[in-house]
Amino acid sequence: MRKSFLRVFLFSAALGLTATALPSYGQRPSPSKKPTSTAAFYTNKYPNLLREAGYRQADIDRKVAQAYHDVFEGPSKVYFAVGDSMAYVSDVKNEDARTEGMSYGMMVAVQLNKKEVFDRLWRWSKKYLQHQSGPLEGYFAWSINTATMKRNSEGPASDGELYFVTSLLFASNRWGNTAGINYYQEARRILDASWKKDGTGGVHNLFNTQHKQISFVPTGDMYTWTDPSYHVPAFLEVWAEYAKDGHEQFYRACADTSRVFLRRACAAPTGLNYDYTEFSGQPHATRWAPAAFRYDSWRVPMNLAMDYVWFGKDRAWQQQYAQRFQGFLRSKGLNTFEDQFNVDGSRPDFILPAGKVKKLRHSLGLVATSAAASLMRPAPPQLDFVHALWNAKLAPYDDGYFDPYYDGLLYLFSLMHLSGKYQAIKPQTH
Repeated sequence: MRKSFLRVFLFSAALGLTATALPSYGQRPSPSKKPTSTAAFYTNKYPNLLREAGYRQADIDRKVAQAYHDVFEGPSKVYFAVGDSMAYVSDVKNEDARTEGMSYGMMVAVQLNKKEVFDRLWRWSKKYLQHQSGPLEGYFAWSINTATMKRNSEGPASDGELYFVTSLLFASNRWGNTAGINYYQEARRILDASWKKDGTGGVHNLFNTQHKQISFVPTGDMYTWTDPSYHVPAFLEVWAEYAKDGHEQFYRACADTSRVFLRRACAAPTGLNYDYTEFSGQPHATRWAPAAFRYDSWRVPMNLAMDYVWFGKDRAWQQQYAQRFQGFLRSKGLNTFEDQFNVDGSRPDFILPAGKVKKLRHSLGLVATSAAASLMRPAPPQLDFVHALWNAKLAPYDDGYFDPYYDGLLYLFSLMHLSGKYQAIKPQTH
């Protein structure tokens, strides 16, 4: 969930509308698929495109470490410790903490083996954001004012839970469940709570069980449409492997459905997709902005690249998508393409503000995720986007605008993907 002006909208939707209960799916686990693929999940070999681009491994390691330092520790950090056991990640320009940033921070921490950071973020999320009772029990309030500690919304945004569950499963696999936090138990609590939501009081499963797609918000009428950037099929494959909650079949079906959905959502010759869509992939009109490729959409190429590398189940189409998407941005100028478009590639009349700033720019977040798309190109890949990201800086733009939160996290994620440091973490021996 990206925009602060959704707060009131989500709050009103959190408990407002009732819906007919939908049937449950996937009650019996299906056997794990045998490793018949050369994808990284089965081979444990993750491509290092930065190395292929000619950069030395020591420099790559320094680049990733510096990006982590800048986002989590430097003078413009978005990570803030609280006491001796908690911390939060703040969208500083919107002056809040949100489940998006908290769960992203946890994913960074588990990938880079930073257990203390992970544990601090989880404790804060559980204490201040997770509902411990009531119709929303197990779900998280998506936004909180870090100055007043009052929630801007009680309602959840499904991408936060998606990342919380996946990062907790990875933490369970990496660190075990006996060193302070039972990560697996916490992941299961979210999933089990989701499966108990049957529409009573307008609160639903995170996934629209009829369409087998993740909902934009699992409450009210926002349960009936979606956000393409919430479709991360690789994460659902991970749930099918490690959640062990009896819904493996459903998660795999949702992963496959997401791949089909993304083909429809990214069907334009440009490869661009709308921020919000119907389950068909057609644009969904919202009250806050006309349909277009905007901030949420930036994440789609990175998510597709992750699925391509980890599971490789739709590689031919994903390669074709990357060619269209990068080809379009290249046509706009590798070092000048802007960050909001109509899906036909034209400039939108309405510009969605970033925080309090309303301006098109050559944004680092989109520079980063468009570089991650290079992972989907057939060998040998074109590496101009990779070099562009390497040369980019997480620093204020010429006009003084600076977003170390969204730009910073997408920059760090993309460097991790391109260096092979963002992986599907399997169980370790403890």
